Amino acid sequence: MTRFNDLFDRWAEDYDRTVAGLHPEYREVFAGYRAILEKVVQELGLSPGAKVLEIGVGTGNLSQLLLAAGLDVVGVEPSTQMRQGALAKLPDLALYEGHFLQLPSTIGLVDGVVSTYAFHHLLDQEKRQALTLLHRSVKPGGRLVFADTVFKNEDIRGQMRQEAKDKGFLQLANDLEREYYPLLEPLQQMFADTGWKAQFQQLNRYVWLMRADKQSS
Repeated sequence: MTRFNDLFDRWAEDYDRTVAGLHPEYREVFAGYRAILEKVVQELGLSPGAKVLEIGVGTGNLSQLLLAAGLDVVGVEPSTQMRQGALAKLPDLALYEGHFLQLPSTIGLVDGVVSTYAFHHLLDQEKRQALTLLHRSVKPGGRLVFADTVFKNEDIRGQMRQEAKDKGFLQLANDLEREYYPLLEPLQQMFADTGWKAQFQQLNRYVWLMRADKQSS
């Protein structure tokens, strides 16, 4: 799970400019970025004081909105440089080194889990393991809300990859080839198999919202 740490350590300084749409190759990936983060908080649907685990905090943009909503936020982030960026914005954030498969034991049970632009860094088997682990980490009736790149099918994934190449967006095309972006139907089955009742909504050409409620074992 730390396989992309070097990349994110290098990206940390420019990350906020990228999500703001200033990198032409990733403009569509991050289209409506602020609204996507707000949608995650809205769909979480928790009252002030509820405890939320955020995985892949990055530079703390979602964390800011969660804290503004009065939530008790605990974050994990594997990249040292990203953690430093987040703490520069939010020095009081409870932030730990960790990732989807490595959660600090001190966190305990939480009311909800959120993550944006991070779940695709897991291999499919790791995604399944993470969903199983998070199901155990959330209180009964708890909710998980992710926003990340998902493709409806393999044809669309191939079309988007070719489109990036045709535009000369070679960095984006490389990302689409090397990272582990899931397909919608297998992802839906993965959530169901691990005890989640999930709904999926497309938010831009790349990003889908995944809202999942914990089901009884």
